[in-house]
Amino acid sequence: MRILLVEDEENIRDVVKMNLELEGYEVVATGNGRDAVKYFGAQHFDLLLLDVMLPEMDGFQICEQVRLTNMDVPIIFLTAKDTALDKIAGLKKGADDYLTKPFHLEELLLRVKNLIRRTSKAPENTPEIYEFGGNKVNFLTFEATGVKGDFLLTKKEAMLLKLLIDRKNEVVSRHQILQSVWGYDVFPSTRTIDNFILSFRKYFEEDQRKPKYFHSVRGVGYKFVG
Repeated sequence: MRILLVEDEENIRDVVKMNLELEGYEVVATGNGRDAVKYFGAQHFDLLLLDVMLPEMDGFQICEQVRLTNMDVPIIFLTAKDTALDKIAGLKKGADDYLTKPFHLEELLLRVKNLIRRTSKAPENTPEIYEFGGNKVNFLTFEATGVKGDFLLTKKEAMLLKLLIDRKNEVVSRHQILQSVWGYDVFPSTRTIDNFILSFRKYFEEDQRKPKYFHSVRGVGYKFVG
């Protein structure tokens, strides 16, 4: 699970980041509001931890920006603004939780864990051998049978195919694909991912121009319909 931590007090940011990482989370941390919006637009995150008072763009503004395009990612405010009106304002902006400073680190970790557990969707458990239509894929050996017979998938093809099948009937964003298949050390172009989808259609679709299984959702990502 990936967390975007936005906190301009360096000591707090470092302590929270370290403890989240000890819990097994991958953490991207920044102390700048505009940078936070850029990171969110370019990467996939499972939770946001936002301070309110930040340089260039405050936490309330970040929350509003995020909610324009994503209503699902959980957001926790972590701030010294502790009046009832502040909390109400944060929740009205779309936050899921509001924790005031000073805070107990264990309480923060529990709130993060509980919120991620409640909001994350567990993917279906795809079997090692998966069949759809007249097609068959073995995710252990990368052997596959498609419309033109038997062939071998590459490792990347198998990883992307399994991700799409795990999320069957859901749109999988490009950000999620980058995180799960390529990781964030390598940034393939959108065209690269499109080419993988075109290959899947060539392998598994009877009519590539009217795909039954592999769909592109313009501006969002891709979907496997099985």
